[in-house]
Amino acid sequence: MPLSVLFGMLALMLILSAFFAGSETSLMSLNRYRLRHLVKLKHPGAIKTHKLLQRPDRLLGLILLCNNFVNNFAASIATIIAIKLYANDESIIAIATGILTIVMLICSDVTPKTLAAIKPELLAFPASWIYTPLLKILYPVVGFVNLFVNLLLRLVGVDVKKNYPDALNKEELKSIITEAESLMPIRYQKMLLGILDLESITVEDIMTPRNEIVGIDLESPIEDIVERIKTSPHTQLAVYKKSIDRIIGFLHLRKALIEVNNEAFDKPAIINLLTKPVFIPESTPVHTQMLKFKSEKIRVGLVVDEYGDVQGLVTLDDLLQEIVGELITDEDSSAAREQSDGSYLVDANITARELNRITQWSLPTEGPKTLNGLIIEFMETIPEPGISINLHGYPLEIIKCDKNTVKLVRFLPRK
Repeated sequence: MPLSVLFGMLALMLILSAFFAGSETSLMSLNRYRLRHLVKLKHPGAIKTHKLLQRPDRLLGLILLCNNFVNNFAASIATIIAIKLYANDESIIAIATGILTIVMLICSDVTPKTLAAIKPELLAFPASWIYTPLLKILYPVVGFVNLFVNLLLRLVGVDVKKNYPDALNKEELKSIITEAESLMPIRYQKMLLGILDLESITVEDIMTPRNEIVGIDLESPIEDIVERIKTSPHTQLAVYKKSIDRIIGFLHLRKALIEVNNEAFDKPAIINLLTKPVFIPESTPVHTQMLKFKSEKIRVGLVVDEYGDVQGLVTLDDLLQEIVGELITDEDSSAAREQSDGSYLVDANITARELNRITQWSLPTEGPKTLNGLIIEFMETIPEPGISINLHGYPLEIIKCDKNTVKLVRFLPRK
């Protein structure tokens, strides 16, 4: 056989070896979720590739069978060429083997596999058109090889016939969303992360604390009540007698403002306008309460503990804010304001969840719900203004306190 033909055959074997090595890497490196998306879009190459990957044992058996045959055939041709060129040199076979190894490593292994790892779809989809008929032709040989492979895998408890789906748990899905910064605006990222957290959040985590509930005390003079109705920024006010534990109902300001200027407007008139209060256990998941608000067509409820004492108030807007976040939040009135030096001036009544959402920090959300609660639990005492602490890795300075709570803190820039 002429040397020109032998060199041509050797070049062909190197190309085929590069194809098999690159296609193996590309098929195994494909993003399975993008592949399923392309299958739904009826992409022909994706459909064939998806069918091949249903049985990776058969696919890998086919690729490695072909690749080993091509590599061994290339080594044989290289040996023949070396003998033809240098028949009298006994060391030429070893030299030819060394040269062929380096050439195949560079041209037929590392280069195509690197390209396939970077751009897997570039080679995977065209390769699927070749492997589909090739698998049918060589199926007896591939099946014989896989018979022993499957027996060995069963010895270690692996059944290749079972299709193990690439299922993601919630934390893995959150990681994917977090890393998709270049694909979506940050506000949409926060919305998706908020939806994933709904199952683990209870109304206790997002409620307005008892001491911050704005309402109407029917024991107050009617003039003060009218003034509260006219100036309230809220659409619904809790109406009670002396204490929020003795709540009577909720007053919708839209109804009240129609009647408030009438001379007959008095406390009994207010009571006639009230809606029945709804009580929510503090352990109720947010997504469950959202469905209840929708089905019962209400927008506000009181959160109670196991003893029936009122702990706070939650509204439909509070629940929606867990999903849409800053889209319905007035950033100018945020309880955490970033300063020019990189520090944060924070109202200590803010919840740890809200602070984490604003700053992208990771303060613990199990246990105390507010920043004030975290600080007091950490220090085991009520601190004095001017004290600095390192709260779970976040340095802060106490700016303002009263007798039993922390009011204002400054988080220092982290080094």
